[in-house]
Amino acid sequence: MKQRAKSSTSPVDATATFDFHPLTPARWPDLEQLFGLRGACGGCWCMLWRLKRADFEKQKGAANRRALRRIVESGKPAGVLAYHGRQPVGWCAVAPRQDFPALGRSRILRPVDDQPVWSVTCFFIARGYRRSGLATKLLGAAVNYAHEQGAKIIEGYPIDPPTNNIPDVFAWTGLAAVFRKSGFQEVARRSLTRPLMRRVLRG
Repeated sequence: MKQRAKSSTSPVDATATFDFHPLTPARWPDLEQLFGLRGACGGCWCMLWRLKRADFEKQKGAANRRALRRIVESGKPAGVLAYHGRQPVGWCAVAPRQDFPALGRSRILRPVDDQPVWSVTCFFIARGYRRSGLATKLLGAAVNYAHEQGAKIIEGYPIDPPTNNIPDVFAWTGLAAVFRKSGFQEVARRSLTRPLMRRVLRG
């Protein structure tokens, strides 16, 4: 699917189009290219919510990369990649909530009920494509993918900062404004800046 980028202060041309694809074993090299040697953020490789904190810290770097690759090679959903031409430029992690057990151990992000939901847990966008509107398009692609896989409810755990001046490094779970724009509604807030947001998928 292709979506047109909006104009912004980013270097991305306003007429650029993006493609979105679920992460599969064949696309694993694209994720490695996007994440780079540091695994997106200090060796995380998008495993923070999938592991106990002690295990996550122990596995930072190559072990986390291998763990995520095993998940992808097993055929389980992991997330969606964004492409500008053939270049991977963005990532959004999305999967059933039970695949992210660390969420359940969080005082702030624990479940609000026992309904089966899918969770959007992480965004990573290449430098030069940030603040371009790509996060909104990635979220839309993640919602569509979850819906195709049978999801009825999808959750997000964004930051809702008091000002718009938040550094990109702190917005890796997404911004509340992006989720609102995509039809999500707040269902709980156990921290001043961390709403739990949901969108019910129809049809």
